[in-house]
Formats: sequence, structure tokens, C-alpha cells
Amino acid sequence: MTASAWGLLALFLVLVVLLAWPLARWMTALMEGRLPAWLRRAEAPLYRLAGVDPERSMPWLQYALALLAFNTVGALFVYALQRLQQWLPLNPAGMAAVPADSSFNTALSFATNTNWQGYGGESTMGYLVQMVALEGQNFFSAATGIAVAFALIRGFAQRSAAGVGNFWADLVRCTLWLLLPLSLVIALFQVSQGSIQNFAPYRNVTTLEAQAYQQPKNGPDGQPLKDARGQPVLEDVKTQTQTLAMGPVASQEAIKMVGTNGGGFFNANSAHPYENPNAWTNLVQMVAIFLIPAGLCFTFGRGVGDIRQGWAVLAAMSVLFVAMVLVVIPAEQAGNPHLAALGAAGPNTEGKEARFGIDASALFAAITTAASCGAVNAMHDSFTPLGGMVPLVLIQLGEVVFGGVGSGLYGMLVFAILAVFISGLMIGRTPEYLGKKIEAYEMKLTSVAILVTPIVVLAGTAIAVIADAGKAGVANPGAHGFSEILYAFSSAANNNGSAFAGLSANTPFYNTMLGLAVWLGRFGVIVPVLAIAGALAAKKRVPVSAGTMPTHGPLFVALLIGTVLLVGLLNYVPALALGPAVEHLQLWSGK
Repeated sequence: MTASAWGLLALFLVLVVLLAWPLARWMTALMEGRLPAWLRRAEAPLYRLAGVDPERSMPWLQYALALLAFNTVGALFVYALQRLQQWLPLNPAGMAAVPADSSFNTALSFATNTNWQGYGGESTMGYLVQMVALEGQNFFSAATGIAVAFALIRGFAQRSAAGVGNFWADLVRCTLWLLLPLSLVIALFQVSQGSIQNFAPYRNVTTLEAQAYQQPKNGPDGQPLKDARGQPVLEDVKTQTQTLAMGPVASQEAIKMVGTNGGGFFNANSAHPYENPNAWTNLVQMVAIFLIPAGLCFTFGRGVGDIRQGWAVLAAMSVLFVAMVLVVIPAEQAGNPHLAALGAAGPNTEGKEARFGIDASALFAAITTAASCGAVNAMHDSFTPLGGMVPLVLIQLGEVVFGGVGSGLYGMLVFAILAVFISGLMIGRTPEYLGKKIEAYEMKLTSVAILVTPIVVLAGTAIAVIADAGKAGVANPGAHGFSEILYAFSSAANNNGSAFAGLSANTPFYNTMLGLAVWLGRFGVIVPVLAIAGALAAKKRVPVSAGTMPTHGPLFVALLIGTVLLVGLLNYVPALALGPAVEHLQLWSGK
């Protein structure tokens, strides 16, 4: 790593910790319902309108059913708006209705905080759908994840309690008093730096130079002409006109980062100058992605009455993250050995935005895949095999290395429960975590939460590489093509949303398969986590004894990291060997 890469990494981590510490105090107040009187008065009409008592704690099953019902209705709403788009206002480009399979995929994707996009945003969605449907779900899916984290923290903190909190109160407070203020501040900063925020129609501008390209030639009947071999007949075209998409970009950019959503207004995502104008916005976006996940570690420590517990979880996340960064940046700096043999040695600049360079692009890739955020400022498909494996591995770890808002913390705490269970077996004692005994019921739920996503990823990948419809979307044969499919299902089931761009996934097959994967990957984990929260809340605290294993020191941090790597990643090792590992060996062996 170069000195500049070390400096950027250090600056990023320092900013995250400095900002997450005070934010955690506010999130703790939200979780415990300690709000100023004027905020309570502001939210009270919403509860009265919905007939909700925010002080009434729900049993875990009622909490889960409310969560599932809300997100199901949200997905149906997003689907309906896409299908009705051509008749909706705020559609100056006259976008047509989105096809049913793409609408299905997008609705489930945005409702699950995945934000997988098989389409180009500026060429598919009008302003109303972008704002009300997609951006609205950016807020609600993020608030859902934080609410689940709050419920699990309460499970550890409470003693013999029947409930884990009120989902509706958690949803309202996370949206109104956390996500909305942070998004407003970042959106204003984005606008100040050059991001657009308007409702203007798309603009046709004259370019400085004429652009020459080829396009299929149509016959008198308006259909493309084909030659004797059945290939399209191409004609040369020159133009000095370019269409610039307009729209409410800055507002969507802010919540997509703060809520670790990742869906871009533009197809180029955070490589587009309207979404990410300069190095300052790039840094702010990176910090915004980790801000709430890091703050929730401190919230966990405050919620259970021992801030050291939060530091331990944060330390485990940080060690794993830095280790991955130390792989991806050098891999991209090393570049392609075949070019070196031709006398063109240098870093791998393919697929990178020239404004940000290797270091910021590789760090951005690690951040967005460590968190549940599909935003990209470089194409992961163009990374070196080893560099591209890092985002893939970070996703496959369950995105617990900081992870998404809420999902990162509750995912890491599931691994912590498994870690104390393993340690209990080694010392011959009933495992305990924060004074709560971990018994057979909790371990069954933990096993389900850990195994759901690998099953969805590996089964989906297997079906795709067997089915003709799955193989049809692969642009690159061999190991890299396999990596593209594996990345798509890993990204979907783990609710990330980024992609190896070489896979043509906007087809009925992939829209359906990946849509099912995002739903199962999201709620297949959330439901058992809430069941764990309910079981822990009902337990009494066990007094600390001489045989109690400390869960705040370096030994536990090392055990937690080992559990994440061995259990979280071991399921994927054969698949990784067939994809990026093989491609790396082929590249450096000269093939």
C-alpha cells in the first residue's frame, strides 16, 4: 500500500469513530424512548392516526408480523407505481410502464434494503417513481433494519420481559429523528458540491466534438436489416447532441448512503458526476455508509450497560475490514501482469473513475460491500481476480463487517452468540452472553439465521449455471463468468445490491430468481433474530462468576473474528475456488 492509501484509510476510520460516538448517544435515546417533549408532541398525531400505543411493548412474534406486513405492503406499493408509471405525473421524459418481471425484482429489492438494479435508472424511472417509491423504501427498509437491531439489544438488556419493543414506534423514530435529519444534511452538502436537485425535463446539449458510432440500420419496414449471415447491418452515425438527465438526485443520493441502500438515480451510480461530483463528496459518502453501523456498536454497549461490549464488536468489525482493504488496494495497484510483460506496467485502471483513482475506488468497493450498500464508484467486474474477490468475500461474510444499518450489528451478534457457545463447549460450561444463558433453542435459531443466506446463494448459483436462461446472461466464459453469477446471488441474498457488471441480469429468469433471493435473504434472517430477541428478553440475568468468559477483551474479539471467518466463509470456499481463485491463478500463470 502507498502512503496515500494508508492516509486515506486512516482518515476514513478516524472520521467514522469521531462521528459515530455522539450519534450513538442519540440512537440510544431513540431506542429507550427518551425523547424531548417537543418531539413526542410532533410524533403523537401519527400514532393516534394509526391507532398505535408507542409505549406498549410487543412480543417478538407480533413485532415480526408487523414488520413483515409493513414491508409486504411497501413492496406492493413500489410494484404498482412502476406498472402505472406512464400515467403518473412528474414523468417529463415520458417513461413507459416498467415490465412486470423488472417491477417484481425492483419492488422486492428496494423493500429489503438490497436495491439491486437490473435497469438504468435515468432511462427507466420517472421522477415520481424515483422519489416516492424507491427513495421512500430507502428510508423504510433502513428503519426496519435499525428496528430489528434495537429489538435484539433490548433482548439482551431486559430481564424476564415479555416484549422486545414496539415496531411502529421504532419505525417512526428511526425514520423521522435519525435518517431524515442525516439525509437532509448530506443532501444539502451534495447540492453545494454540484449534485443536481430539480424537476426539470431532460436537456439536449451540443457537445464540443462530434461523436462517431455505429447503430443497426433499419429497412423500409422499420425493422433492423440483416446480412447473409443473419448479423445486423450497421451504419455509421455522427452526432454533436447529448441528452443530459435531470431530476431530484441529491436527496436520493443522501439516503442511499446513510441507509446503506445503494440504488443509484443513474446507471453509473456513484461514478456519475451528478451523484458524486468530487473527492469531498466521495469521502463524505464513504463515511456516511459506515456512520450508523459503527454508531450502533456503541448503542449496543450503552444499551446493555457495558460500553466495552460495543468496543469489542467494533474492534472485530474493524480488524476484518482493514484486513480486506490491505488485500484489495494492493491487488488493484499491482495491475495486470500481462500488461507488464508488454512494457505497460501499472495499476489496474480499467473500470475506475479517473477522478478518484485506484486508492479511493478500491476503498469505496470494500466499504460498500462490507456494508449492505450497493453503491459503486468503480466497476467491480473490472477488478483483478484477487481484488474482485474481496468485495465478494465481504458480501458472503453476511455483511457483518460493519454491515448495513441494523443488519450488520444483529448479524455480528448472531456470530457472537455462536462464538460464546463454542467457547462454552471448550470449557465445559453452559454458554452465557451478557448474563443470558445460550441454550438449545437459541442455538437452533442461530443456525437458521447463519445458514439461510448460504443456502439461497449456492442453490441459486447452481440453478443459474445449469439453466440455459442463466447461462445466457453471462458475457465472459469460464471462471470469470461463474464469478459474475456467484456475485449476483451473493449480493442479492445478502442484501447488498452491487454487481459484477458483465452479467445481463434484466431478464425474466434473473429478475425472478434474484427477487426471491433478496426476500428470503432478508426476512429469513430477521425472523429468527427477532425470535432470539424474544427468547433472551424472557430470560433472567445470570450473575457473573469466576467461570464466566469475558466478552469484551482481545481473546473474545479474536474468537469472534475466527467464528465469522470459519463459519461465515467456509460455506463459500468451494465456490470461490471455482471462480476468482481459479481466475487469479490463470492470470498469473500467463493463461
